[in-house]
Amino acid sequence: MAKDRPEPSARRLIHTLGEKLEFYRGWIANPKVVGAIAPTSVAMARIMAGVARCDAELKVLELGPGNGVTTRAILEHGVEPDNLVSIEFTESFLPGLRARYPGVNFIHGNALNVAQISAELGIEKYDTAISGLPLLNFPVAERARLVEAVLDRLEPGRPLVQFSYGIRPPVPARRDHYTVTQLDMVLLNLPPARIWAYQRVLPPEA
Repeated sequence: MAKDRPEPSARRLIHTLGEKLEFYRGWIANPKVVGAIAPTSVAMARIMAGVARCDAELKVLELGPGNGVTTRAILEHGVEPDNLVSIEFTESFLPGLRARYPGVNFIHGNALNVAQISAELGIEKYDTAISGLPLLNFPVAERARLVEAVLDRLEPGRPLVQFSYGIRPPVPARRDHYTVTQLDMVLLNLPPARIWAYQRVLPPEA
């Protein structure tokens, strides 16, 4: 007789332990790429995930899922697994992510290549982008290039959500290109972090 599946609370504990173990393994192997001293807090992940529209036909794009805390928050928010595309640079994170979140489209790749990756998947536009990338570890020019590339792939008016440990946005707004707004500050994160929303400036209506 097959054993019963773990209760939801037990599954959550298993997922949480797996996420933390993978985070610290990744941090030890390459702290600059991981870019944080502790995993993203559940509180911050839920705020970021809450921006996604669960009823949208377009897919949600996640950049840098890492150990999967934000992935879990996006799914718990109501986004269907097959409606989530998640690009992860650190290959060692992928087996655990795929095991814990079956059905999610996990892609091994560089988020800077989002245009090429999306084209290969046959995706023209996403509803929302949620980024856990450590942008402050990127050269300034790469940060700006990433924001532009992601906004080009979003439905007009929809946001790229990005956290940062700095007091200013990791990429400043560009007149006539995109705006940036602080959505929240999460004191319960370690260290405390700000959540920013980037949106493409829409052309004036004729």
